[in-house]
Amino acid sequence: MSQSTTDPEDILSSALEGLYDYQPITLSSAGSTFIYETPQPGLSRITLRTPDTHANNWSLHATSIWAASRFLADNLHYLDIPTHLNRNPHTKLLELGAGAGLPSIAIAKQYPALSVVVSDYPDEALIRTLAENVAHNTVPNCRAVAYDWGSDPSELLLPDGEKMDLIIAADTLWNSEFHVKHIEAIQLTLKKSPLSRVHLIAGLHTGRFTIQSFLKAVSMAGFELLTAIERESHGTQQRSWSVDRAEGEDESERRRWIIYLCLRWKEPVVNITSP
Repeated sequence: MSQSTTDPEDILSSALEGLYDYQPITLSSAGSTFIYETPQPGLSRITLRTPDTHANNWSLHATSIWAASRFLADNLHYLDIPTHLNRNPHTKLLELGAGAGLPSIAIAKQYPALSVVVSDYPDEALIRTLAENVAHNTVPNCRAVAYDWGSDPSELLLPDGEKMDLIIAADTLWNSEFHVKHIEAIQLTLKKSPLSRVHLIAGLHTGRFTIQSFLKAVSMAGFELLTAIERESHGTQQRSWSVDRAEGEDESERRRWIIYLCLRWKEPVVNITSP
């Protein structure tokens, strides 16, 4: 359960959802306050300020909280974090392309023993808002870091320099031009262990072929796809991922579904480089 305040567009979106079964893909707009009521028992609500960015970075679409972020926060069981913590009490998690940071903050609240790094593109206003959201929600096991995909990840890996056991990202696959750098970022930051996992949540805003192109690229880059399912964004229906559903699928139908992907390293590992 969540709500966004202060913006008439957000109120209109909520009204359309209730009256016409319109499924929004964004839940807030730049500068608005977003309140998330966690379904996890005993945890307080999460209050977020939606980031804004420099005009040059509007193409990142980081000025909204996306439905995929809420879906991940609602479904933390996909990450199987208790199993990871039982195996390694020093488990580290990284979120790429975090925007306002909803999933990471929800995770840090639910699992205070987990070390969480929440990251996004080094835009000053974006990172300032992300850091303020972390501080406001009192999650001392979470820190915000600016990170340009594919660059040196040293700042992300502080203080011990060890790579991440878990990587999450919500709605970061919509632009195929970013796929190579996205995969580079995963390669540079994910621990090379058979237990390491990457969890990706994606909407179908730019269609199924965009996601399929990412799956082909990530397989060539040394990763194995463990899980690929489609879940109703509002509902319980679940089915296997299929690119073939693209034929005849209109925008209304695409909005109904959220794609969940889980990856791990395979051998041999092949590095992917930018052109």
